[in-house]
Amino acid sequence: MSVGILGLGLVAMGGALGGMARLAVGELAARWLGRGFPWGTLAVNVLGCLAIGALAPALGWPMTASPAWSLLAVGGLGGFTTVSSFSLQTLTLWQEGRPGPAAVNVLVTLIAGVAAAALGWWLAGGGA
Repeated sequence: MSVGILGLGLVAMGGALGGMARLAVGELAARWLGRGFPWGTLAVNVLGCLAIGALAPALGWPMTASPAWSLLAVGGLGGFTTVSSFSLQTLTLWQEGRPGPAAVNVLVTLIAGVAAAALGWWLAGGGA
């Protein structure tokens, strides 16, 4: 896949907007629901999955890079949340009749993600 300057600009613009939206939603959720649970992250992840689920058929998933996909999915939702792509890819595996790889994707992503967070925490001196 070749990404030109237009594609990079669209991803950057979408990422900036998505990141700002994530901050706003996270802060709003924390004000409304408190900071004792990551409500903001939960909210952006669920909303991101909903959005990519709606964008994919509208933009012709699966596809090669397009300006709309670069701006909205890669940039916007990439800045807003990272679980949206994971969810769409797992759904695609399932819809393709590949429940084994879909389950492996879920398990490996979750286990590796938590393990990587724990390793990063430990390497930064955060302890157990």
